[in-house]
Amino acid sequence: MKALIQRVTQAKVEVAGSCIGAIDNGILLLLGVEKSDTTACVDKMLKKILNYRIFSDSNGKMNLSLSNTNGGLLIVSQFTLVAQTNKGSRPGFSVGASPEHGQFIYDDFVTKAKVTHGDIACGEFGGDMQVSLINDGPVTFMFEIND
Repeated sequence: MKALIQRVTQAKVEVAGSCIGAIDNGILLLLGVEKSDTTACVDKMLKKILNYRIFSDSNGKMNLSLSNTNGGLLIVSQFTLVAQTNKGSRPGFSVGASPEHGQFIYDDFVTKAKVTHGDIACGEFGGDMQVSLINDGPVTFMFEIND
């Protein structure tokens, strides 16, 4: 499982011109699911993201997490994150999850995020989405969890 997080002052996702998910201050999460990912990977990744200290404290230091700030979390499925790009000039997707497995893992992530953290918004799994954001900083981090 791979995740790219961006600290944002606002972010939204649209499908067919309609906004289906939006947050103000918080994290935009692009989530890529691999065929070997399990619900244990979901648990590890969610804990990492909610507790990763990327927000400034009163001294301007990155000491606060999303859990500390109660910011929003916009979760967007991003199949291309798991692409293999080390050879040639075309991405390979052999490690990517099947649509069924990817949907299962994505849904599990969203469900657990909603139980654990209050302010959750989502994209549409497999949808043709337009994502817009104002990256704060910019602050962007990449995570990879393997079970």
